[in-house]
Amino acid sequence: MSSRNSPISQPITIRRAVARDAKRLTRLVRGSGAYAGKYAAAVAGYRVGPDYIEAHRAFVAVGADEHGGRVLGFYSLVLAPPELDLLFVDDEAQGRGIGRLLVAHMQSEARAAGLDRVKVVSHLPAEDFYHRAGAVRIGTALANPPAVPWDRPEFEFRVSSE
Repeated sequence: MSSRNSPISQPITIRRAVARDAKRLTRLVRGSGAYAGKYAAAVAGYRVGPDYIEAHRAFVAVGADEHGGRVLGFYSLVLAPPELDLLFVDDEAQGRGIGRLLVAHMQSEARAAGLDRVKVVSHLPAEDFYHRAGAVRIGTALANPPAVPWDRPEFEFRVSSE
C-alpha cells in the first residue's frame, strides 16, 4: 500500500510552530505539488519567516521518526479578522488524514479564542479538500494580478461552541 493512501501509521503530534521551523515551512510551501505548473509563480518567492510564526497562531503536525520528528504539515490561524491563512500538508503525507487533523486542531484553537467562524480563501486544487473537511462555500475571491491571476473560492468553517 502506498504511503499516499495509507492511514496515519505513526504517532502525529501537533505543536505550536517555533522560529526554527521557518525554513522547513517555507520549503513545504514552495515544494507543494499543488502549486506546480501555472500555479508555481504564486509560491516561488514565498517565505514563512520567524516573524510570521511569532505573529500568528501557527501549528505544525510532526511525525515521529529517527531524526526526532518530521514536519508533515502546518497551518496558520489569524484571529482578526478570523482566517485560516495557510494550510499545507507535505506531498508525500497527503491522503493520510493529516489535513483533517490540522483542520480539527484549527477549529479547537478558534473555539478557544471565542471565534464562531473562520474564513479560508482556497487554492483551486484544494477546493475539494475544504468541502470534505466541512467548510461551506461563501463566495469567490477575485484575481489580484500579478500575484494571483485567477479567481479563488472562499470558504468558511463554522466553529461549534461544544
